[in-house]
Amino acid sequence: MNEPHDLNGALATNIHRLAARQRRVEAEAPWSERLAGRITAFTGSMIFVALHLTFFGGWIVWNLWLSPKFDPTFVVLAMMASVEAIFLSTFVLISQNRMAAQAQARADLDLHINLLAEHELSRLTALVRQVAERVGVEPPDDIAEIERDVRAEDVLDTLDRVTPAPPDA
Repeated sequence: MNEPHDLNGALATNIHRLAARQRRVEAEAPWSERLAGRITAFTGSMIFVALHLTFFGGWIVWNLWLSPKFDPTFVVLAMMASVEAIFLSTFVLISQNRMAAQAQARADLDLHINLLAEHELSRLTALVRQVAERVGVEPPDDIAEIERDVRAEDVLDTLDRVTPAPPDA
């Protein structure tokens, strides 16, 4: 596999680890979710559209212009399309639920990494302040605020207070 030259080793390693983890998560998913994912992927393809155009177009042409007409009022066709729509929407919802869970897991990971980076930068700022004081450099006025750890709960509580709640469904 060719590696881009502008990626450092840690980044390339993380990309490979995350890709391997994603493959493992996909492989460990329940068979029903994997099946729903495959059905959703197929029904979202142009092959599926072409098959439907062929099938429904043939059905319509046969029942309008050819004999014997087996569904002259298209009631059977409408019923089949409705049943198919019910099942397809269920498969799409299953896939969307799974994707939402994956998105939530990634958002949680992002939050944890951001909090860790914030903590590390606060500690690094404190260390830089100590070095600056030792060599006689005056730190900026807001250094104490920069050194203070940010608590996720405080940020979320503040956001909850200033962000309007969505209307009840």
